Amino acid sequence: MLLPIVLMSYIVSTCAAYSDNSGSSGNSIAGSSSSGLSKCDKNPLAELTFQLSGSNLHWPCDSTKNIYVQSGRYVPRNVIVTRAQLQRDSAFVALPRYKQGVPFTLGKVNLKKGECLAKIAPYPCWAIQEEGNCQALQSVVDVAVDQNGLLWALDVGIVNTLEQPIRRCSPKIVAINTANNKVVKSIDLSDLVTSESRLQFIVVDYSKDNKPFVYVADAGARSILVYDITGNKSYRIVLPRATAPSNDVLYVALTSKPDGTSTLFFSYLSSSRLYSIKGEYLRVGQGAGSIIDVGPKPYGKQAVLLGADGGTSLFFRYKGENDIYLWDSETCFKASNLQEVQRGGDCRLSTQVLPGHKRFMWALESNFHDFISDRTGCNGASIVLHPVVRECDD
Repeated sequence: MLLPIVLMSYIVSTCAAYSDNSGSSGNSIAGSSSSGLSKCDKNPLAELTFQLSGSNLHWPCDSTKNIYVQSGRYVPRNVIVTRAQLQRDSAFVALPRYKQGVPFTLGKVNLKKGECLAKIAPYPCWAIQEEGNCQALQSVVDVAVDQNGLLWALDVGIVNTLEQPIRRCSPKIVAINTANNKVVKSIDLSDLVTSESRLQFIVVDYSKDNKPFVYVADAGARSILVYDITGNKSYRIVLPRATAPSNDVLYVALTSKPDGTSTLFFSYLSSSRLYSIKGEYLRVGQGAGSIIDVGPKPYGKQAVLLGADGGTSLFFRYKGENDIYLWDSETCFKASNLQEVQRGGDCRLSTQVLPGHKRFMWALESNFHDFISDRTGCNGASIVLHPVVRECDD
C-alpha cells in the first residue's frame, strides 16, 4: 500500500507522515510495501518515476542530430544528469560537459506526462549552449531555483573534465527568469577564484529584507564564495584548514527557519565532521569566528550531503551506500537523530534529494561511479528521478 507521508521534524510511526513544524516546505515522502520491488528499482511509484538518458534528448530535427553525431559533438553515453531543481511540473537539470560529446549542458524535463523515459530539452534554448562561445553556457555543474522563479546556473567554464580538461571561458553564474525563459543576469567569477579553484555547488539565500545572495562551494580553494546580487559585492570566505583533510568534494546545503534565519551546512567528503555558518555572517563576508563545528559524522563514515527540504531538515547517505537518512538540524547531530527515509537499490547512488513536484521530496539517482570510470557501456549512465519512498512492513 502507498501512503503519502507529510514532512515533519520527526517520524510519527513506521509508515506515518512526518512534517516540519519549524518551517518545512510541506513536501511529502511516500510510504510503500517492500514486496514486489526489483533489485535496482526500489521505487514502486511508476507513474512518478522518470528515467533520464543521454540517448533521449530533444532535437529540433533529425538532420541537426545527425550533424552533431557525425562531428563528435554528440556521444550519448557521455551525457549524464548530476543535479536538478523542480518547479511545478518541470525539472531543470545540469548536464556537465565531463566528457566530449555533450550537446547541451542545461536542460529541462517535462514531468506532466509521466513517461517512463522522459526527453531532455536544452534550456532555455539551443543558442545558449554553444561550446567555446563565452556568452553561452560551457559546463553547468549545479542549478538552483529561488523563491522568485529565477534559475541560477553555475557554469565552471571547463569542459572534458574527466578526459582532457579544456578551459573554454571564465567561470560564471547565469540567472534565467523561468517565467519568460530570458537570461536576466550573468556574473563573472574571475575575481573570486584562484588557480586551485574547483567550483562544485550553488545555493541561493534571501535576507530578511528580501535581498538575494548566492553561495558557491569552491572545494579546490577551500572557500565559500558569496555574491551579493543587489549590492553587486562579493566575498571569498576561506575555510579553516581543519575542515578539509583533502580538497575532494565540498558539499553544501541551506536550511531556513520560519523567521527567515538561514544556515549553510557544509562538509568535505573526506572530513569526519559537519560544519555550519549562519547566513547573516556569510552575507557580510564574516568567516572568522563564525564557523560552528556541528559534530562528528555518525559511525565515523564518510557522508554525502544530499540536500535540504526547504526548512530545517537535511538529507544524507554514506559513501558507497544508497540508504537515505534525514536529520532535523534543530536536534543534535548524532546517529540516534538520523532517520532512515529510503532504502537504496544496488545499481544507482543518490546524488541529490530535493523538494518539488506534487509536494514530494525527490531523489536523483545515477550510476555516476560507473560513468566516471567508463563502465556504463554503450547505453551510458542510468539516471532516475523519483519521489523518496520509505518501505513499510506489510
